[in-house]
Amino acid sequence: MPRTLTHKILADHLVAGELAAGGEIGIRIDQTLTQDATGTTAFLLLEAMDVRRLKTELSVSYVDHNTAQFGPANHNDHLYLQSIAAKVGAFHSRPGNGICHQVHLERFSSPGKTLLGSDSHTPTAGGVGMLAIGAGGLDVAVAMGGGAFYTTCPRVVGVELRGELQPWVTAKDIILHLLGILTTKGNVATVVEYFGRGVASLPAPARATCTNMGAELGVTTSIFPSDDVTAQFLAAQGRGDAFVPLAADDGCEYDRVITIDLDKLQPLAAAPSSPDNIVPVASAAGTKVQQVIIGSCTNSSFQDLMMVAAVLKGRTVHPGVELGIAPGSRQVLAMLAENPGAPGLAEMVSAGARILESACGPCIGLGFSPADDAVSLRTFNRNFSGRSGSRDDRVYLVSPATAVAAAITGEITDPREFAGRCGIEYPQIPAPEKFKIDDSMIIPPPGEDEAGSVEVVRGPSIVPPPRGEKLPAELAGCVLIRLGDKVTTDHIMPAGSLLKLRSNVPEYARYVFNCFNEPGEATFAERALAAKQSGRAGVIVAGESYGQGSSREHAALCPMALGIRAVIAKGIERIHQVNLVNFAVLPLTFADAGDYDRIEAGDELAIDDLVKTVASAECVAVRNVSKGFEFVCNVALAPRQRKVLAAGGLLNYTREGGK
Repeated sequence: MPRTLTHKILADHLVAGELAAGGEIGIRIDQTLTQDATGTTAFLLLEAMDVRRLKTELSVSYVDHNTAQFGPANHNDHLYLQSIAAKVGAFHSRPGNGICHQVHLERFSSPGKTLLGSDSHTPTAGGVGMLAIGAGGLDVAVAMGGGAFYTTCPRVVGVELRGELQPWVTAKDIILHLLGILTTKGNVATVVEYFGRGVASLPAPARATCTNMGAELGVTTSIFPSDDVTAQFLAAQGRGDAFVPLAADDGCEYDRVITIDLDKLQPLAAAPSSPDNIVPVASAAGTKVQQVIIGSCTNSSFQDLMMVAAVLKGRTVHPGVELGIAPGSRQVLAMLAENPGAPGLAEMVSAGARILESACGPCIGLGFSPADDAVSLRTFNRNFSGRSGSRDDRVYLVSPATAVAAAITGEITDPREFAGRCGIEYPQIPAPEKFKIDDSMIIPPPGEDEAGSVEVVRGPSIVPPPRGEKLPAELAGCVLIRLGDKVTTDHIMPAGSLLKLRSNVPEYARYVFNCFNEPGEATFAERALAAKQSGRAGVIVAGESYGQGSSREHAALCPMALGIRAVIAKGIERIHQVNLVNFAVLPLTFADAGDYDRIEAGDELAIDDLVKTVASAECVAVRNVSKGFEFVCNVALAPRQRKVLAAGGLLNYTREGGK
């Protein structure tokens, strides 16, 4: 029977379950990646499992988030990560080497392999035919220890690409167009698989843009076939031996097919404040812009930035605009600086751009936060409200072509109109025949014998995370907060300057739902701890798409530390739902969405016989003790997840020998 590319790779790695959409499967993981904002916790959890040596083919510990090192906590993390990587057998990519997704695409991605990363944008590697999935750090730790990764067997949505992109229309516009169709919700347990004649016209970095930002769809991952374009990219990276031709079988059936005519696309933007609030750039033309940032793991490749340099050559950034450019990797930065006879870094600097470190930076709210009421155009992947570091920000997500046009004109401008006005042709940047290869900032692990003498460096800010506790026989709890739709993990656990606290869960937990705290009132953390001390469980109630966005497990781990034992929502996104289970927080969804409107913060809720509920129930009755009514919730758990919850979380389950 003809198979999709997704099912081919899953079949090659299947260790548990059957490839039937909706059922739970376990797959073998070939590679893992972590980054410093999630990696410290992941490696601490690995140590808690008593894993002495990694069992994956390849694991890489990246430092790309907390690189500015304000105070000692960031550097404490870096030293711990470098030393623990050497101890257990992981590669270590040092700060300054680049963003994990860009560097992994360049130096380690491998068609047909599986990659599990503690970052939601791990699917970037799907641009070269890799099945790359974002997950919480605990799942990654289990994989590093040789355990399988368990997930729902996905349905596969085929995206057929036809034609070719027209000048000034880019891969960013492809994924923005798809977000306009599928939106950010309703796509749990889905893989997006690209196919069609139009695929061949897209270079590997352009494909990676689509798979990277595919994370905003809420899908498990996205993937392109591995073809001649893939082979050329890997050969240019000096890794031609990693190439394997891979594609879906002719005649395979997709659960849904979406056709995109590339030659009919126009420049698009995600308007504030959601990646699926898609509008044509032309419809927003004339909007004054005060800030433009080009880079992040979505659009910071050599070809992206060379196009920007070519447009900036001989021009000056508008006096009302601050332009920042962040190359995605040290490789990209070096090639921009050492590109004789062509525009590059010098032209960017001459035009007035500020060159930022090859790191996540502004994408996660670390620097370049826009002014009050300022419009910021970014080539990033997320524009959730407040993610930039400014509370009521006005962030648009656009392509590098649209971004550079705005940087010069001072307003949102259709780059096609800009080109016509200026009389410039779209810079066609060919894929390099050979990339500059310098892996001196990637430290390979020592041999196992030598690793035995490595001393792991643990600064005072490195605190072992708390373990999950078994759920009580009965839940008697208080609704501590009632939230609306699309509450992201940024809302639950703020990033930005607070990222440095992630290695210290008790301290970081003080900031849970910090954005919803009102001046002069008790914070969420204070209310949660008070309930915990009184012997009552904390309960969170939310609307649709609760927990969308980043894979950060701290959005489950920190609430658990505060005594949260259940989340009841209209819908919970994939990674967050798994993280809740991993830390023994019961995820429930309303059987009747209308019951959400009947609950208020402060209501006392009760669930009888939690042991039976967790063991086998598909639904459970929840009593609103305060208001005197009962409502029903769905218990959508796979058999293994029920065992994990019963054990008090994945760490306990793994230590007890569970698989």
